[in-house]
Amino acid sequence: MTEGELSAPPSRLNGMDRCILWVAEGFGSGRLKPGPGTWGSVVGLLWSWLLLAIDSPIGRSVGLISAIAVAVPVCSKAEKLLGREDPPSVVLDEIVAMPLAFALPIWLHPGILGDPGHIPKLHNCAGWVLGFLGFRLFDIFKPWPIAQLQCLPGGWGIVADDLLAAFIASLILLALPEWA
Repeated sequence: MTEGELSAPPSRLNGMDRCILWVAEGFGSGRLKPGPGTWGSVVGLLWSWLLLAIDSPIGRSVGLISAIAVAVPVCSKAEKLLGREDPPSVVLDEIVAMPLAFALPIWLHPGILGDPGHIPKLHNCAGWVLGFLGFRLFDIFKPWPIAQLQCLPGGWGIVADDLLAAFIASLILLALPEWA
């Protein structure tokens, strides 16, 4: 079976299955070449900005956790529909993980609770670019222990490695000087 090929002809998929694939494939971004994961991560930047528009750290956390809770079963189903493990076109994992790449610099900043409008280290393009690149590098190269998470079953294996890649990128971004 070739990359992105369905295990059943598209005409035989019901409407719900098509909807699941559309979401799992990042609303079409997972079908873009080259590097569907990178295109999905760009959509993840949009998701990050939407979460940052929420003035409450609790609200941001609920949004992030809810997206992850949806991504796991959606990615599991898409994997079955596409007939292969962790298909490259399934990029919902990149989308939901991307905000985590920016979470620590935002949520652990000492002044953030007193000034929810202040987004530390992300007030300029450098912070966004570094967080994005850090996430992509860890997601692509999957150093230990990121790669080991792909052994988890179904959607957990698809999503968990991206979450850890984003978390490590967030730790690095947190350690950078304020100008980053």
